[in-house]
Amino acid sequence: MRSLSPDDLVQTYLRALSYADAELATSLFTSDGVVDSPLYGMQAARDFYPALFADTASSVLTLRKTLVSADAATVAFWFDFDWVLANGTPAPFTVVDVAEIGEDGLITRLHIVYDTHPIRESWVAQNEG
Repeated sequence: MRSLSPDDLVQTYLRALSYADAELATSLFTSDGVVDSPLYGMQAARDFYPALFADTASSVLTLRKTLVSADAATVAFWFDFDWVLANGTPAPFTVVDVAEIGEDGLITRLHIVYDTHPIRESWVAQNEG
């Protein structure tokens, strides 16, 4: 994939989440790119997105703000994630994703930051059931 501007990267990433498109999501990462998620832990991007989308019935994402470091090596994006779990349980949250960008313009590491307390019980119940 060609190098994207920070705004295009964020819009493409949010589109991938909205459509549960694991291939599109992982195309934004280096081959060894990782995701650090409060619910799923540290995983290779190629493993994280199929797991996330298996747990998802639907999602609506609303971007609040994109922040880019002066050298464009870090892009943070703050958005609302109106997530519905695969079992139909609503699990909405507000999140900040912080992407570390490599020299090739792809994400090397994505840090997902949000409070899991309001949704953890529902997520655990779905995954244990």
